[in-house]
Amino acid sequence: MPLQRSTYRFSTRLPVSRDRAFRWATDFRPNDLKLAGITATRKVEHLAKDLVLLTDTFDADPFSARRGTRSVKAKLVHLYPDRWAWTSTHVSGPARYSQFLYRLTPSGPAACTLHFTGSQVERVARAATAASLKRRARELRREDSRLWDRFSAAIGSGSG
Repeated sequence: MPLQRSTYRFSTRLPVSRDRAFRWATDFRPNDLKLAGITATRKVEHLAKDLVLLTDTFDADPFSARRGTRSVKAKLVHLYPDRWAWTSTHVSGPARYSQFLYRLTPSGPAACTLHFTGSQVERVARAATAASLKRRARELRREDSRLWDRFSAAIGSGSG
């Protein structure tokens, strides 16, 4: 099966300062996904000061094209606090080789903007076309921006 790479971007406002948003978003905990209403377990391993391995286990992966699919995803997260940024690279699971870039910019003293770039790698039944890549990028942008809308509500309420 060939691989397909879909790249997409979005930005979303977070209702807290950049400093608070960075601390909140990179303070990985086992209940992180529950804050977004996702049923999963998360194992957090701090490998080095700015390097974290996350292992997420889904009994029914809400991000799978095949609904109800069980999956385990390991992600290597590199933190760049001096740039208010971090990356998450899937090292195993159905989206292996995918990489996600996160960067925060200030929007006044009590808000900031998250700039997200996703590069999703997936196995597909047949080679991608320009139209299928565009369609998949739209789907992924919608899924991930909704996820960050839920995280934005959680951070604004002080959850987590």
